[in-house]
Amino acid sequence: MALSFLDREHTVAKPGYSRWLIPPAALAIHLCIGQAYATSVYKSALVAHFESSLTAIGVIFSIAIVMLGLSAAVMGTWVERAGPRAAMFASACFWASGFLVGALGIATSQLWLVYLGYGFIGGIGLGIGYISPVSTLIKWFPDRPGLATGMAIMGFGGGALIASPLSRQLMAAYDSGYDPSDPTSVATGGAVASLFVTLGIAYFLVMMLGVFTVKVPPPGWTPAGFDAAAVAAKPMVSTANVSAANAIRTPQFWFLWTVLFCNVTAGIGILEQAAPMIQDFFREDGMSSVAPATAAGFVAFLSLFNMAGRFVWSSTSDYIGRKPTYVLYLGVGMIMYVLLATVGHTSTVIFVLVAAVILSFYGGGFATIPAYLRDLFGTFQVGAIHGRLLTAWSAAGIAGPLIINGFLDAQGTPGELVAADYRPALFTMVAVLAVGFVANALVRPVSARFHERPGQPDELVEGKV
Repeated sequence: MALSFLDREHTVAKPGYSRWLIPPAALAIHLCIGQAYATSVYKSALVAHFESSLTAIGVIFSIAIVMLGLSAAVMGTWVERAGPRAAMFASACFWASGFLVGALGIATSQLWLVYLGYGFIGGIGLGIGYISPVSTLIKWFPDRPGLATGMAIMGFGGGALIASPLSRQLMAAYDSGYDPSDPTSVATGGAVASLFVTLGIAYFLVMMLGVFTVKVPPPGWTPAGFDAAAVAAKPMVSTANVSAANAIRTPQFWFLWTVLFCNVTAGIGILEQAAPMIQDFFREDGMSSVAPATAAGFVAFLSLFNMAGRFVWSSTSDYIGRKPTYVLYLGVGMIMYVLLATVGHTSTVIFVLVAAVILSFYGGGFATIPAYLRDLFGTFQVGAIHGRLLTAWSAAGIAGPLIINGFLDAQGTPGELVAADYRPALFTMVAVLAVGFVANALVRPVSARFHERPGQPDELVEGKV
């Protein structure tokens, strides 16, 4: 068959294959799908083109994030069974198709087609692409799972750093009247449609680099010098395996679901409101001392910490353990939110630094959770378990903005808010993080009754539905 090269048996690495080729293959996927964080670049253009509201256009992103969680949950077992190459190829097809269908919707002024394309179809590509490299990375890096997943998932956080300036320059090329350096300049709908076509084709080609590079280790492979007994001796690390079907029956899964939900809810509340928030915190007599261009720079600065936190904190968890790392995310995170609410308005330096730490914890939480799952549930079907857990992200993607926006709507009119108006929402986030802190404290090793039978071949176990 023409697509037989995608079969799992054709992706087994030959002797001498370097495991360090796997992180770049994963990055090829995650840097592309990380474009989802750059939708604000053309948001105003779509509002003007469709003569719609910010809420109606924002639904595009919401659909994509919801579909990310749902597709990761539903397709997780298939991803494990089919292998990373087939999964990454499917992700590329859905992601690129989403852009092309979205472009058609923009060109014909049919908003529902943009919902269907970028939101629904592209969202499926997001979910499959997000989890497809995870279990493969963990199998190649049993000695450093936090480092491995951090390198890949860092790409998702950093995707917007590439997509944002690239999208602005492309829209300027397609629309001579658009000035990417002017925050008030708005591109035409035709320019955004052309941008979507360009990104769809370009992302597909880049993702193919990952598809053709990725391989799975041969059965029984371990890195040189790896001591499985030493890893198993660490607290909260198991050498047993738990299937995806059994994992969702354990309290540990739901504790971690709560942990991820709380960590993401708190972080996404800052991320979604970052630009207007820094302007509102330093507003007096109706005027903000922070210019729009500076606010945009603040958002880019936060993206750097979101990306760096995914690598730094996840790698750190290999040394201090996953549970203590989440104590840091959630416990110190509560302190950061209290500082933001009480003294954040006194200095832009304090505000920026505290927000940066919060966003580094937000990113780190995403990157550390696959390694936490591997510690508790083993390596086989960890991608499927991760997929099911990502429904917490979908739920948080709705809850975080609702909490922040709900409180702010009750406090006053956008553009007239001040730091005090944010305090109810920020203290609510402290309470959300406290719930996550308790859930993390309750995590214990998984009971042996959920473990798979010993001696079962990996290829059969991974083929279970």
